[in-house]
Amino acid sequence: MSKVRSAPDFVIIFATLFLLGIGIVMVYSASAIVAQKFNDPYFFAKRQLIFAILGITSMYIMMNIDYWVWKKWAKPGFFLSLGLLVLVLVIGIEVNGSKSWLGIGAFGIQPGEFAKLGVVAFLAKWLSDNQKQIVQFRKGLAPALGIPLACFGLIMLQPDLGTGTVLMGTAIVMIFASGARVSHFVGLGMIGVAGFIALVISAPYRIKRITSFIDPWTDPLGAGYQIIQSLYAIGPGGLLGLGLGQSRQKHLYLPEPYNDFIFSIIAEELGFIGGTLVLLLFLLLLWRGMRTAITAPDLFGSLLALGIIGMIAIQVIINIGVVTGMFPVTGITLPFLSYGGSSLTLILTGVGVLLNISRFSR
Repeated sequence: MSKVRSAPDFVIIFATLFLLGIGIVMVYSASAIVAQKFNDPYFFAKRQLIFAILGITSMYIMMNIDYWVWKKWAKPGFFLSLGLLVLVLVIGIEVNGSKSWLGIGAFGIQPGEFAKLGVVAFLAKWLSDNQKQIVQFRKGLAPALGIPLACFGLIMLQPDLGTGTVLMGTAIVMIFASGARVSHFVGLGMIGVAGFIALVISAPYRIKRITSFIDPWTDPLGAGYQIIQSLYAIGPGGLLGLGLGQSRQKHLYLPEPYNDFIFSIIAEELGFIGGTLVLLLFLLLLWRGMRTAITAPDLFGSLLALGIIGMIAIQVIINIGVVTGMFPVTGITLPFLSYGGSSLTLILTGVGVLLNISRFSR
């Protein structure tokens, strides 16, 4: 197939950099109080800026590497991801009850973040090579689901339900889009719901998260604390917000306001207008990402683009749902905005691949 490379989708670049800029400013605003313990109010903001520079560099590099190269490296990348997930269970660092970090001195990575991209690339390759078999359960759907399930099982041993949920959700979107039968999904969906219930029941803290999500005021100082404090931040924001830097909840009321609950601080300081602007930027990114997937010149590129934009969309939906009290607390970051090295760098790397696919779109 002849492929002619053109300019990347500048709307994707605009939306990404705009969100990234908002994220750096809001990480500083949300973390300045907490960072006082390091005697540096810019402690987290400076690190976020470093991660952003690394991520933008990676995005630029990936934007200029023709995407079909990743089809050749998809299988090694997937098995490298599996290896890292096994390694983190052996020598990983436990943070907040989850053994999900590999640390090298002051540098740490989350193999689960690498696994998401690894699964997207390998699944795009497998589905594009075996599209005719996907309508069959034994030769198509079963092995396609086995690819993400291998990573999901290792992630749940950490345990990290949030990352596992995003990974499986992204995989299901890709498999469904490749032509799998709805009837197969209905049957597997019932099994999946039963399995999810079993995972929740198997860990008492997950049961508390579910009950706190339904009525957080039944345990306002325990399981429901984060949701209540998040709503206390969003509510007073009103139309225009309290003003940049004027959040009350970041004064050690809302745990880690610069991370999973950064949207709460955005809504509190920038109000309904600021929160809506962020959501509109995500919608703009989603629209152009889907357009790239639809107009990609081959099935591998289409599924790869769908997997990347689907992964971002699922994280946004879950994170916003959590901070607004619609979903149980899962520990999923908000792409481009939440503080974090591995997640920010890997998301920007994925956007770089998406931009390269856009250069060949019809």
